[in-house]
Amino acid sequence: MENEFSSGERQLDEKLPYPTRPMFFPNGTSVEEFIIPEEDREIVLEQLYPFSPIPKLTDIVHDIHADKDFVVREFRVTWEHGMNYLVSPYYPESGGTVIDWMDENSWVDDEFDEDDFDDEDFDLTDSSDDDDLPF
Repeated sequence: MENEFSSGERQLDEKLPYPTRPMFFPNGTSVEEFIIPEEDREIVLEQLYPFSPIPKLTDIVHDIHADKDFVVREFRVTWEHGMNYLVSPYYPESGGTVIDWMDENSWVDDEFDEDDFDDEDFDLTDSSDDDDLPF
């Protein structure tokens, strides 16, 4: 898939070579949205996705602002403030950009279950070597 964006460099501030149309927001403002052909969507995703690993176009992610799921291939790209923005399909209603996408591997289980640990998992012994500590 060689093209002008296959250099391996991220093209955030170089306007993509696709036609645009206005994307309107509920308040009446608008930005330029790129019309990206299906055959170029993977290339654009690889160039603009800021994290690793890059999801597949068929992956399902969750827009935390819209509280809705979508297939990655439905992403949208806007040109705003002299930059390309990778956004969710719900961007006009919720403002969700790529940093607001969560996949099933992104969720962190913050719950602590005491039964998962034994006392041996924690070193609670007093160490005499702690005499050099400033506190």
